[in-house]
Amino acid sequence: MDPYTINNESLTRVTVVMVTFQSAHCAEALGESLAAFPHVIIVDNASSDNTIEAFRSRLPQAQVIANDQNLGFGAANNIGFAAAQTEFVLLLNPDCILDAQSVRALIACADCYPSASAVGPQLIDRNGNPDKSYSMGAKAWNGQGPIAEGLLSVRFISGACMLIRTSALQQVNGFDEAFFLYYEDSDLCLRLCEQTGEIIVEPRSRVTHLSRGSSGGKSRLKAEYLRGYHHIQSKFLFEKKHLSKRVSFLRLSRYAMVALVEGVVRLAFMDIHRSARVFGRAMGVFEFIQHKYTHEN
Repeated sequence: MDPYTINNESLTRVTVVMVTFQSAHCAEALGESLAAFPHVIIVDNASSDNTIEAFRSRLPQAQVIANDQNLGFGAANNIGFAAAQTEFVLLLNPDCILDAQSVRALIACADCYPSASAVGPQLIDRNGNPDKSYSMGAKAWNGQGPIAEGLLSVRFISGACMLIRTSALQQVNGFDEAFFLYYEDSDLCLRLCEQTGEIIVEPRSRVTHLSRGSSGGKSRLKAEYLRGYHHIQSKFLFEKKHLSKRVSFLRLSRYAMVALVEGVVRLAFMDIHRSARVFGRAMGVFEFIQHKYTHEN
């Protein structure tokens, strides 16, 4: 069956779950993208802009859950997962642009492969180029290499957009909330593959991902700092959990020193935003060291 001929009733089988943080600028595009979806849950991580008001206006059918603090990506999504009552959950970033046809293709693929725990689309970047946002290895993707020309069974796929069976999410207890931001989707995919069923890429489903466009507002320097901070901490956590990679004091020290030097160099060349990200990475390493040796000694 051609997935693009599936009728509108298929959309009643899926709940779109989306976490927002300073994401008011995404509301207009998503209001158009998700207009045909009857089940939408938005979990806001204590935005200080008008994100909640903007999404309530653009998506009147959505259930909005407002957290009083930023719980992190995984923990906030788990709140949305718990509220979903449909067969499927569509994990979606606010900086994605899709249409109902793309989601119908994912649902049709899941129906053809009932053992699959999740199905993901072919992501397209902001320039219209395909993004290899999946991998068959034990590490996260590197974005390089040929893209899928047909159905592909993988071990990792980007959490920017992913159709997941609700029963599979329940079996693995959703996201590991130890990951505040980054690598939580890689961890989830690995557990889904090991415990519930394969993950499939359906390249006939295409979704545009405006990478790093979820959070707006005036505090870009702070956002870049936190991006670097959480990325490095999640990297160490993922390696320890899945790759049995011991993070030695020597390795941590090397990461910290390289980050500090890079930050100073970028600052000297007035690369302010990247320097903020690198300094965040250095602070993430220092706090990881403090936590590691405070609790292990």
